[in-house]
Amino acid sequence: MSSMILGIDPLVAVGVLASTAITDAAYVFFNAAVSARRRIVAANWSGIWYLLSAFAVISYTHNSAYVLFAAAGSWIGAFVSLTWMARNEAPLLPPRAL
Repeated sequence: MSSMILGIDPLVAVGVLASTAITDAAYVFFNAAVSARRRIVAANWSGIWYLLSAFAVISYTHNSAYVLFAAAGSWIGAFVSLTWMARNEAPLLPPRAL
């Protein structure tokens, strides 16, 4: 059994952090797919996004302290996924003079 610190189970805290990080990354990819008008890809990411959010929501509704881990995971997911997307994009060329 995991040790409890201030009523927080470390394994659940890590699970909430990881699941919200992955959930937020899925949300970023969902929005990118919507912006690109890729219907099937957007629909897939939307389904994944909702499935991933279930663990975090169920976990932190039992103890509101887990909301902090959810917020941290959300921040990490958005930051990492946007960093990854930026590295995979072709560099923008400056506009040419007419």
